[in-house]
Amino acid sequence: MAADTQKRLAALRTRMQATETGLVAIAPGSHMDWLLGFHPHPDERPCLLLIAAEKETFLMPALNAEGTRESTDISFHNWDDADGPDAALAAALADIDALGVAKVALDETMRADHALLLLGALPGVQHAFTADTIGALRMRKDAGEFARLKMNAAIADRAMQKAFASIRPGMSERELAAEIRAHFSSEGAAPAFWIVGAGPNGAFPHHQTGERKLAEGDAVVIDIGGRKDGFPSDMTRMAAVGRPPEGYGQIHTIVERAVQAALKAARPGVKARDVDAAARKVISDAGYGEYFVHRTGHGMGIDGHEPPYITATSETVLEEGMVFSIEPGIYLPGLFGIRLEDIVILREDGPEILSSLPRDLHVVPV
Repeated sequence: MAADTQKRLAALRTRMQATETGLVAIAPGSHMDWLLGFHPHPDERPCLLLIAAEKETFLMPALNAEGTRESTDISFHNWDDADGPDAALAAALADIDALGVAKVALDETMRADHALLLLGALPGVQHAFTADTIGALRMRKDAGEFARLKMNAAIADRAMQKAFASIRPGMSERELAAEIRAHFSSEGAAPAFWIVGAGPNGAFPHHQTGERKLAEGDAVVIDIGGRKDGFPSDMTRMAAVGRPPEGYGQIHTIVERAVQAALKAARPGVKARDVDAAARKVISDAGYGEYFVHRTGHGMGIDGHEPPYITATSETVLEEGMVFSIEPGIYLPGLFGIRLEDIVILREDGPEILSSLPRDLHVVPV
């Protein structure tokens, strides 16, 4: 078993003991990637990593067993299509002394039928999701995770600079997105998303990039991300085709002040909702509160969106080592939108921004 896996399993068991959780059940996905560095192919066949107080094992479809064995030495309880998973699951639970546990933590991404199969094999068990166990551990990144997130942020910076250099009047949003995707691919990163919202389309925070032509006077929202070595990037910057629209400068300044307020508020020991409140107060005090229509940020790690979520109601206490976005925005229907987004690592003395690209408006001469 790899050293990282041993270390993370030990940390998970410490959390399990602290939360009185007798069993953690993980489906193929990002939790399993974090623990083991891989996951088997997910499909309709139940495949579960079962972790108890002292032992762990897999409920493993026979179809996937040979390929998965190349990646792990954890024991398997195989089942085939002819017999079904029930007997193998009962044997797996008995093997790790989990049949009598009082509480199980379920991977929240697990298929509902797989979760019900497990709960049916543990009558009377109390169940919860993984927020207090593996979820709590994943929120605090280690040095290896920091390095890969920083690498991806640097690639995104260069992809954004490519976007800035490519903008010209008459090109479509979709054509600009193609330049962004091509740059990610040129650095060995898989393009993950590419929101290009020109002019009034920028007032839709999750605009579907389309055929609108970029025109002189447009403000353009560019929100991009890629993925390399198992980790993502995410950033948003603003460009203008020639002179920006009337009123743009004032709104950009307000959004930048909201970013600065959130950065100042983000400290270990502060609740996530207080960071959201700091950004929201700047925008509300300026008279644009109704046009800030989303949360201030989201966590980022193996998943592009993961805890902690920087929302108005989040009671999560921020800790050193957490990684999340700061991305307030103002969206004026029929006119333009402005969002400024950076990913930060929370250090002892506050946030460290991963991007080195300024949040200033990039003006394209025409």
